[in-house]
Amino acid sequence: MLFSELAVYFSRLEETTKRNALVEILAELFGKTPPDEIASTTYLLQGRLAPFFKPVEIGMGEKYVMDAIARAYETDRDEVRKRFDRLGDIGAAAREMAAESQVAPAPEHTPEVREVFERLTGIAGTTGAGSVERKVADVAALLARLDPLSAMYLCRVPVGRLRLGVGDPTILDGYSFAKAGDKSLRKRLERAYNETSDLGLIGQTLWQQGIEAVDALTIRVGNPVRPALAERLPSADAILAKLGRAAVEKKFDGFRCQVHKLGDEVKIYSRNLEDMTGMFPEIAQGALKQVPAHSAIFEGEALAYNPLSDEYLPFQETTKRRRKHNIENAAQELPLRLFAFDLLYADGENITPLPYVERRERLKGLIQPDDTILLSEERIATEPSELLEVFNDAIQGGLEGIMAKKLDAPYQAGGRNFNWVKLKRAQAGELQDTVDCVIIGYIYGRGKRSAFGVGALLVGVYDPDRDVFRSITKIGTGLTDAEWREVRERCEPYISEEKPARVESILQPSVWVEPEVVIEVLADEITRSPVHTAGMNGEKQGYALRFPRLISFRDADKRPEDSTTVGEIVEMYGQQGAKAVPA
Repeated sequence: MLFSELAVYFSRLEETTKRNALVEILAELFGKTPPDEIASTTYLLQGRLAPFFKPVEIGMGEKYVMDAIARAYETDRDEVRKRFDRLGDIGAAAREMAAESQVAPAPEHTPEVREVFERLTGIAGTTGAGSVERKVADVAALLARLDPLSAMYLCRVPVGRLRLGVGDPTILDGYSFAKAGDKSLRKRLERAYNETSDLGLIGQTLWQQGIEAVDALTIRVGNPVRPALAERLPSADAILAKLGRAAVEKKFDGFRCQVHKLGDEVKIYSRNLEDMTGMFPEIAQGALKQVPAHSAIFEGEALAYNPLSDEYLPFQETTKRRRKHNIENAAQELPLRLFAFDLLYADGENITPLPYVERRERLKGLIQPDDTILLSEERIATEPSELLEVFNDAIQGGLEGIMAKKLDAPYQAGGRNFNWVKLKRAQAGELQDTVDCVIIGYIYGRGKRSAFGVGALLVGVYDPDRDVFRSITKIGTGLTDAEWREVRERCEPYISEEKPARVESILQPSVWVEPEVVIEVLADEITRSPVHTAGMNGEKQGYALRFPRLISFRDADKRPEDSTTVGEIVEMYGQQGAKAVPA
């Protein structure tokens, strides 16, 4: 397939907001894509050159992409900057300049997708002295071979602004419709994706070997497993009524990490599939020292602690370890400990199907005692009073609550169900837990806030059934001046001239923001709302957060799709009248 043909499909996707239409377009695209280009086409649809867990980045910001555009179309960066400032999109600037250029070829003369993908991958791998100049030159040479529409999408890839409006679930549906004509393959494809986290691998296997080969794909060291997620219940009584006799652990608020060990190599992945190995060297060394197994995958919560007082620090302190420079100094100032709580794989065996109690025993035998990787403490609770003892001890220790686990449950990758249930400290008001939201827009500030450019945030939650983000509240209070500035800085790369395709909102903010920035929000309660779209269905009103306050930024460890779901909001709304855990 020519890259110009792929660009036409990209354009059709970008112009469409209805999910069924997006799936139809994807199915048509995949139906015309050669089997050996399915993986590369999928990664490009994700705006990437590899799965999320592989740090394959082109490494060119807007400035260098402008340099490449200027070189390709024989002009200067100032002219490109003027176009960019006017259009607000580096890709649109490239398209406009390509259309005016004598260089750009006709669409039928553009290179194939596989060649463009290979060239981009080669550019991403360019390192050493003079690498930036070589990258600029190589992108310019590639642009000179592309038609205007193709140039637009190519230039959006390095800056992460493809704007196609398709998430991973929509791509999986596209696979199923392309192969079966309906959604009948979706669950089988999703199971494989949850265990391998590689959409390109799923597509390539499906096209080259069939659905039975996809069924055979399973957990492997080096591919992060999409983490199991917990449900919420409002009280100790409700938890034990649901789970029966349960294992209870203190709930830490740190970085959830998945450690992969194969021989002398260790990889550490965050819950949003990012490779954190280089940022957490002490955990990698701890795994080599404390885990004698040749191969293993286990999960834990990493927390920064003060070695002088031996106190564990809150998430906002722990998140300071997420850095790419001065890591050795940071490791000395804010060392990490990992509390391991589950085992997924050991010496070639996938143990996720085993009951929790068996996985826990295997985990105990896997980790040798030392001071970097610790086994999380647990207690088997039969009575609510036993569960509350652990809960109260956790709260007194400054932690946020507990996690209860069903003893006979398997580990379900990517699943949110009642195998795990969290219980967190009750705050003022009736809502029992914080909510992870995604910023989808903001309203300009007035008075003092005019200096920040942001006066209120429009935020949403995730609807996995529709693969969209639906508005749930506006946040206009509770932020410091520094936090308002940080909001603006974090949103700046994702500002959109039009409502993003994956956003559903009746309210119109001053500025739309692509759903990328995840925040933790505390509110007094959930109410019904005629203006917010979360949970809205026909004449049925939606849901809203009452008196919301921003608690922290969570995009360091959570993808937008990891935010609270509409279904969770509905459940939390129903639980508000239940007996709360005392604060």
